[in-house]
Amino acid sequence: MNIKFKIIFLFGFGFSVLAFSQTKEKTDNQEIRSINRVLDSWHERASVADTTYFELFAKNAMYLGTDVKEIWTVQEFEDLYMSYFKRGTAWNFKKKDRNVYLGDYGHYAWIDESLDTWMGLCRGTAVIEKNTDGKWRIKHYSLTVLVPNDIIKEYVKLLNRDE
Repeated sequence: MNIKFKIIFLFGFGFSVLAFSQTKEKTDNQEIRSINRVLDSWHERASVADTTYFELFAKNAMYLGTDVKEIWTVQEFEDLYMSYFKRGTAWNFKKKDRNVYLGDYGHYAWIDESLDTWMGLCRGTAVIEKNTDGKWRIKHYSLTVLVPNDIIKEYVKLLNRDE
């Protein structure tokens, strides 16, 4: 009887672990899809100059642009660029690929994405936060122009030409 109990216990425990891991994986996949929808919508809103673009930022979010001086709170960023959106011309960045990494407790994720832009290939990196309403919002976004290694010396010369 003792052996039967152990076998049943081990079988039940193993099944529970398997079910939990499948449930977590399914939940993680749902969260990643949700995060991708938010970021895809964010880029789409910019491409059509939809002013609700700024609503996809979290409170106290930060945006870092490609210039060293471009470090803005979300409010500063909105104040600076809302006029472009109201004119109907913002920017159109097309996602080439994206990686989403969920934090251990499901409240934060970080991403990296490659984007086709008017500047050429760029990389966006971000921290995404799940707010108290269960919605994913951009907490921190940084945009970087990518420079191929084979032309980095020419790029550095361009940066230093005024010195």
